[in-house]
Amino acid sequence: MAIEKYQKLLFEKIKVQMSRWFDLNNSEVIKNEDVYSFLHSLKGTAGTIQLGGLFHLASRLFDQLELKGKEQWKKCELREFLFELISLSYQYEHFKETDLKKVEPSESDLPLVQMIGDDVSMLILMKEAMEEKGWMVMTSTDPEKAVSLYYDLQPDCLVIDTDFTKENGFQLLETIQQHNHKQFVPKVILSTENNRQTRIRAYEMGADDFIGKPVDMEEFVVRIKRQLQRKQTFDESVLIDELTKVYNRRLLYDLLDRYLKEMERTNSVFSLALLDLDYFKDINDSYGHLTGDKVLVAFADFLKRNLRGSDIVFRYGGEEFVILLPRTNSEETIDVINRILEQFKAIEFNEQGRSFKVSFSAGVYMVSNPVEGSQDILKMADHALYEAKAKGRSRVQGANVAEHSANNILNVSVIDDDAIIRTLLVRVLQNIDTEKVELNVQSFENGEKFFESGRLTEKGKHFLILDGVMPVMDGIEVLDKVKSIPRSSTIHVLMLTGRKSEYDIARALKLGADDYVTKPFSITELQARIQRLIKRMF
Repeated sequence: MAIEKYQKLLFEKIKVQMSRWFDLNNSEVIKNEDVYSFLHSLKGTAGTIQLGGLFHLASRLFDQLELKGKEQWKKCELREFLFELISLSYQYEHFKETDLKKVEPSESDLPLVQMIGDDVSMLILMKEAMEEKGWMVMTSTDPEKAVSLYYDLQPDCLVIDTDFTKENGFQLLETIQQHNHKQFVPKVILSTENNRQTRIRAYEMGADDFIGKPVDMEEFVVRIKRQLQRKQTFDESVLIDELTKVYNRRLLYDLLDRYLKEMERTNSVFSLALLDLDYFKDINDSYGHLTGDKVLVAFADFLKRNLRGSDIVFRYGGEEFVILLPRTNSEETIDVINRILEQFKAIEFNEQGRSFKVSFSAGVYMVSNPVEGSQDILKMADHALYEAKAKGRSRVQGANVAEHSANNILNVSVIDDDAIIRTLLVRVLQNIDTEKVELNVQSFENGEKFFESGRLTEKGKHFLILDGVMPVMDGIEVLDKVKSIPRSSTIHVLMLTGRKSEYDIARALKLGADDYVTKPFSITELQARIQRLIKRMF
């Protein structure tokens, strides 16, 4: 416990130093010798208190600093130079609350890597290195919860660092192997004990690769990429989902391409429905994953029995299913899916002396243009599914096919008193793909400065990312004032709020906030949430 105390103190020191450099207005430049001294101290301390990831990052920044040979830094330059450190500091501070969140549904077919270990700073660095490759990454530190996540997430690759407690690391591998006979998921072991006996033990227990520490980050990414390629090759060799015995997503993509080519010849429309079982994780948590598997099998059988012979069912992933309905328009499809929704949610499941019922939410999209790609089609259905969930679940929602208007400008304002969070949010916004929407991003440390700036007088739509708790004019007060102005209908608001502030959440939504995200937030989740809000605005 003592070492954890010193680790937290070191990250608090980083946060204090960032605030001193970037929040104070007494100077627009920072001396290079101050940055040099800070990184030198950080490097030495991180290595001493077993923060391998922080030591790795501080060492790299220190080496880059010596190569740059600067005498002083502008604030904006130094903020960019230290961004990885700022990001690591934030993610470390909130790691244990964000690592267990379920990954948001992806808008593209991205591989998912699950990592389990004890050195949080190293996990964060490895996570960022893999996310730069476009992969989705989920991390956790608790072996018991990690097993539950493994079944919930169905990752494409599993990475286990056995050093947090060596025996637990191998026990975790053994547990997963015993209950994973129906699926192939590559498993990679990390360990400081890079000896023959440990490697043999790892391979005997089911590991597909073994990487000794210290980790060469570039080599690590290449080896994970290799495992993901193996997983993809395996998945592409089979067309039937092992558990539910319906078709898998590989055949879905093939058939979508075939339907689109046929549309060019016949000009006949078809529809796609994306179905997601409501609160499925609660079933796994309450009754266990074997019961969850029974529900998935029952749902797949129900769909096959209650659809037309020409309709095709696929398991898209987890508790999501896709139905292809040839020569069927949107209205007809919505009627079909509503019918099976009413029938399915009337079914009673009995497990462990208790009974329960299950519903689903669905998004429907009619394809009428052969130029559309399979990813575009699924994206539209996913947007409609998101709407169905936002409106209370257990419902069917048609997709909004309104076209984006050209040359749209969206004024995005980040209002948060935490300098680190403001920096993170601005960077997240800069990396968002907004297609034809041009983002004009500014940040403000409190509500008063936001209103004093005259920001809301700028032409175009406005999107506010607003902290709910601030010392100068809190988020609810800012929202109240924003929604009282005449053109408030063009202003959309995403609230950042504490996990337990249910009253504030309810009040914010009542005042007109479009969505909220609880702090601490997952950067990946927040980026996906912001993207969806922007798309709904245009």
